[in-house]
Amino acid sequence: MVVAILSALAVTVFVALNPAQRLKDANDARRANDVGSILSAIHTSIVDNKGNTPVSWPPTNVERQLGVAATGCTISTGGCTVTDATCANLMANGRNLGAYLASMPTDPLYDAAATLSAQATGYSIKVDSNGIVTIRACGTQGTTNIFSSR
Repeated sequence: MVVAILSALAVTVFVALNPAQRLKDANDARRANDVGSILSAIHTSIVDNKGNTPVSWPPTNVERQLGVAATGCTISTGGCTVTDATCANLMANGRNLGAYLASMPTDPLYDAAATLSAQATGYSIKVDSNGIVTIRACGTQGTTNIFSSR
């Protein structure tokens, strides 16, 4: 009888905590933090370089995935619609984000899969015709797209 009660309580607590949902929430929180860090680094770099944008800046209204790959950077998940196969390498030589970020953040799912972490990040950048920069997390696990614009 005691074992049955303890088992029922254990199942109830496990279901109530919902560890899978907690992991998704934690990953999305990391994505939101990464998006903010990338965007802040970009704007700090632009200010420090007297209005000059980082090297490998994407063309106006073209969404590119952040990373170092020359091909294979297309992605269409989490609100991202990256059709350009070339990644935007904002950590390249010259005016880059290396002084503002120790390394370019990588989406938690890419880290776990270790499939693209060396080449692409799971984050995209798009600059509109007014100079507004949007950084987007492509691997969102929740129902809300994660992005920030400035």
